[in-house]
Amino acid sequence: MEAAVTKPLIKVAALCGSLRKGSYHRGLLRAAIELSKEESTLKEGLEIEYIDISPLPFLNTDLEVNGTFPAAVEAFRKKILEADSVLFASPEYNYSVTGPLKNAIDWASRPPNVWTDKSAAIVSAGGSFGGGRAQYHLRQIGVYLDLHFLNKPEFFLNAFQPPAKFDSDGNLIDPASKEGLKAVLLALQAFTLRLKGN
Repeated sequence: MEAAVTKPLIKVAALCGSLRKGSYHRGLLRAAIELSKEESTLKEGLEIEYIDISPLPFLNTDLEVNGTFPAAVEAFRKKILEADSVLFASPEYNYSVTGPLKNAIDWASRPPNVWTDKSAAIVSAGGSFGGGRAQYHLRQIGVYLDLHFLNKPEFFLNAFQPPAKFDSDGNLIDPASKEGLKAVLLALQAFTLRLKGN
């Protein structure tokens, strides 16, 4: 009898571009974390940690002293450095990513860039296009950061089209959307392993 092959554990840093507590994007990340713990195809090989970007100060290089960063920035950069992969939940503001998310991205890109050679995926929810333009802009940013984005499957969720996708607390309740999210996580896991040569 063959021994079961155990996949290496993939550590995923989950970042939400919205600071609002009831945000649909936080709901997407909560659902992703739940799926990673419940789904047999994920729970042995994927560990998702939500990283709060709200404590980060506005980027200001005057805050960099002798090669060090403010404590909140140091802690954030360490979390990104330790992760194998990044899951972005990105709302679309004015055809782009949000200010808080761009601020977090910029802090982690300060030398040495801690995004380098990591795999990444994006999920978004919104109106008719479901946040798609923000996803395309984030992919452009990723080129400079040397982040490797998963191309397929894409996850753009129209949050306002029936049936209801979220409850009043921002929790994802739509089964079809959960399946789509699961497909992204499985693809991210496989993509990360390929990039790591496993």
